[in-house]
Amino acid sequence: MHDDRTLVEARLKRVLEERIRPAVYPESVPLAVSVWTAPGEPVPVAEGLAAPRSPIAVGDAWGAPWSTSWLTVAGTVPGSWAGRTVEALIDLGFDANMPGFQCEGLVYRPDGTPVKGLNPQNQWVRIAAPAAGGEPVLLHVEAAANPVILDYHPFLPTELGDRETAGDKPQYRLARMDLAVFDETVWQLVLDLEVLGELMAELPTDGARRWELLRAVERALDAIDLQDVNGTAEAARSFLVEVLAAPAAPSAHRIGAIGHAHIDSAWLWPLRETVRKVARTAANMTALLEDEPDFLYTMSQAQQFAWIKEHRPEVYARVKKAVADGRFVPAGGMWVESDTNMPSSEAMARQFVHGKRFFLAEFGIDNEEAWLPDTFGFTGGLPQIIRNAGSKWLLTQKISWSQINKFPHHTFLWEGIDGTRIFTHFPPVDTYNCSMKGSEIAHAARNFKDKGVARHSLAPTGWGDGGGGTTREMVGKAARLRDLEGSATVRWQRPAEFFAEAEAEYPKPPVWVGELYLELHRATLTSQARTKQGNRRSENLLREAELWCASAALRTGLAYPYEQLDRIWKTVLLHQFHDILPGSSIAWVHREAEATYAGLAAELEELIGAAQRALAGDPAGGRELVFNGAPHGRSAVPAGGAAVAVTGPGDCAVAAREGGGFVLDNGLLRIVVDGDGLVVSAVDAASGRETVAPGGRANLLQLHPDFPNMWDAWDVDEFYRNTVTDLVGADEVAVHTEGPAEVAVRVARSFGSSTVTQTLTLRAGSGRLDIDTEVDWHEAEKFLKLAFPLDVHTERYAAETQFGHQFRPTHTNTSWDAAKFEACNHRFVHLAEPGWGVALVTPSTYGHDVTRAVRPDDGGTTTTVRFSLLRAPRFPDPRTDQGRHRFRHALVPGAEIGDAVREGYAVGLPERRVTGSAEAVRPLVELDQDALVVSAVKLADDGSGDLVVRVYESGGGRARGRLATSFALAAAVPCDLLERPWEGTRGEVVADGDGVRLALRPFELVTLRLTPAG
Repeated sequence: MHDDRTLVEARLKRVLEERIRPAVYPESVPLAVSVWTAPGEPVPVAEGLAAPRSPIAVGDAWGAPWSTSWLTVAGTVPGSWAGRTVEALIDLGFDANMPGFQCEGLVYRPDGTPVKGLNPQNQWVRIAAPAAGGEPVLLHVEAAANPVILDYHPFLPTELGDRETAGDKPQYRLARMDLAVFDETVWQLVLDLEVLGELMAELPTDGARRWELLRAVERALDAIDLQDVNGTAEAARSFLVEVLAAPAAPSAHRIGAIGHAHIDSAWLWPLRETVRKVARTAANMTALLEDEPDFLYTMSQAQQFAWIKEHRPEVYARVKKAVADGRFVPAGGMWVESDTNMPSSEAMARQFVHGKRFFLAEFGIDNEEAWLPDTFGFTGGLPQIIRNAGSKWLLTQKISWSQINKFPHHTFLWEGIDGTRIFTHFPPVDTYNCSMKGSEIAHAARNFKDKGVARHSLAPTGWGDGGGGTTREMVGKAARLRDLEGSATVRWQRPAEFFAEAEAEYPKPPVWVGELYLELHRATLTSQARTKQGNRRSENLLREAELWCASAALRTGLAYPYEQLDRIWKTVLLHQFHDILPGSSIAWVHREAEATYAGLAAELEELIGAAQRALAGDPAGGRELVFNGAPHGRSAVPAGGAAVAVTGPGDCAVAAREGGGFVLDNGLLRIVVDGDGLVVSAVDAASGRETVAPGGRANLLQLHPDFPNMWDAWDVDEFYRNTVTDLVGADEVAVHTEGPAEVAVRVARSFGSSTVTQTLTLRAGSGRLDIDTEVDWHEAEKFLKLAFPLDVHTERYAAETQFGHQFRPTHTNTSWDAAKFEACNHRFVHLAEPGWGVALVTPSTYGHDVTRAVRPDDGGTTTTVRFSLLRAPRFPDPRTDQGRHRFRHALVPGAEIGDAVREGYAVGLPERRVTGSAEAVRPLVELDQDALVVSAVKLADDGSGDLVVRVYESGGGRARGRLATSFALAAAVPCDLLERPWEGTRGEVVADGDGVRLALRPFELVTLRLTPAG
């Protein structure tokens, strides 16, 4: 037989496109359209429905950027259509290739009841089936003119990302506005031919099945009268029945599909628009669930459910019913799909606390999976947090985006820094927007890494962001793929059902130990510095607010601000979403975030101040109390307590250095600053050890060009290192402070269009050199680093993460090592040789790099740590990070890992001074072991008056200690993160009078619920 595949396939393509698809709507009449445009931000539904309308026609322009237009479409069903299925076709000017990134609409009935969303791949609204002739049609559409930020030529700078700069030029033109007959037989024929054509293209040409499909398709095409598609569609379908009924092979890969619409809680749109996106999508999906009895849909992010509940209660009622029916499945158990690299230990825990608690309260559902398809890498501290939240599974997709190394598994056990293992799945379909194309299904089966020992995978199915979720076409395709020869099998499956089946079939999966590092989007650790600093400050203030409010409640009876803290936490957690905290959203998002953080800081400072004033007593008492919110004692003040200020002896000195510069000395450290304001020596007096590498200069600002190949705000490509400018020239190097308590040197520099001022401070009794940097930044496409070349020989270093630290190599032996050229730290990085180490701590930056080199003169190793301060990408925010910024870093020579932990907390939790009548405020709890760190002290969320204390082992070893309470203790119960009794603690937790004896394993986390007596 002659090979005529290309002939038949080309015929199929043209006939589908030009004849069969258009015949789905064989008859149509135009709808009358009128419009009202809201003058500012979106208005309530009642106001939009009642506003006066003006005529508008197909082809007319509408929609200034970020504006909202209320359209009314009206018409009458022709009498000849009686008994047929009728739909309205409403095309706002969509680009079918860009679902989720353009205009959208939500359809309402005249009484204000929401019907469904309108999106590029979902433009229909069912009017009647069957219709009555002469039936009036009246619908209203809330149309959002969201501008296209990420266009066909991506990453071009645009001012459309903020309403303040976007202008008022209309973005769209109305397209089709019709009432039409829907021919379901033709629609079914389209799906038959699409499924078979797409499957055919994935099958081997030397296999019989491909040719069987080809001939069946050819016979169906022969049966179609191209001048009467509607009249011959049923006959054409009959030639496809046999090939569609052939069952899949028993060994076929099995795909559990779940309806899904990954909706970024902010990204190329502001938060207020996400509120509407989730309402549109939820309306769409609840409508589809009513139409399709086999379909299942999942939605994560408790915040998004909460938005629907608050802003669209009618939609939420439909959601709650569908959840109760088991069809609309809340997933993930987190407040938002957050970044996991940068949130603090407590913030990461609270993502699960607030997310799971919402799902329990609203739906009675306790999720066992974490659902993070799009997050930019996962820290080694996360498995323990997931487990302590009462969950045991993780799904993500993003690691498939890694540029260099292909991850070796799709289903595996992920082991965290403490040894906790989580059953984890990466869908091999390699997308969280699966559309049921044959190429996607075939890719999932071919790509699956665990063949031979497992055969299940998951496919999140639907258009995300503003794309409207799963379509009826996807559901139709899935039905045909349920058991089809040549294809993987597909069935709708809830995430929990998938995980249970996958875990059961794969009892001994491979293990991956340590962080799941994404080899992409590394610059998200630096972009939008104000957003990142606002997050870190909020986390620190929340720690203090809970600690001091709990102390004041138990000591003085001051009312504990449960509701206020709950609201503030949820706001902070929202802003940890994986496009807000990473700095990859539009200007509007980050402008609002900065204002939000400022408001939260003011609220939290007021809570802290009120609690400390209550604890300090009458201010007329005249005693100055020092409050220490850090988890370690300092300046004779215990952790979590306060004491009358004690002024210790000062021994700081500063002297001029020969050749320029200064020498700072406090008896613990001797710091030499040269004439350029760079640190050329830092000697640890206890050991006599020099910290700075020979010939090196620390506190060195370095400037790189920064123009990645794509994803400007997200990426830094390794070639940026090829060009560097050392900023060594100083405008000023002068003594800033001189006295027994501290000495400081001020350094001023200028470069490009920017200036920087640094203050290097050495304080009495301190083993660290503080470096405060203020930058007035006005560069474009540049990357600013702060470098510390250290005389340390080590193959690895520690960087703090949630509830511990993780090690990374200093070398580039493998491609996996080399790919980690930019990584995340929380409060510290620590490098050590046996017997001596050095820490660099910071309260304000996350991104860093560590490199090593051998010095040619003495053969020693220089290990250089560089903190990433600022970038200047132009997309999606063309003015990213412009303006003034302040940073603090500190060098801690001679530091062990415990010193790094202690100084890391101390630098971000400064002492507070309050005047009162008390001599001291005893801590609620005290630990006698420095390796055991208290990460939270708070009252239990249930209002019982119990005290909740979270403790973790911070050094990576086993630690024993006693947590003593300063109040009579009636009971001490280990809990999960949601403060429920829990038996999952692996270490020893034993009540011991007014205290608890602890024996924790490396990095182990324990939450204690302490009930005061009486």
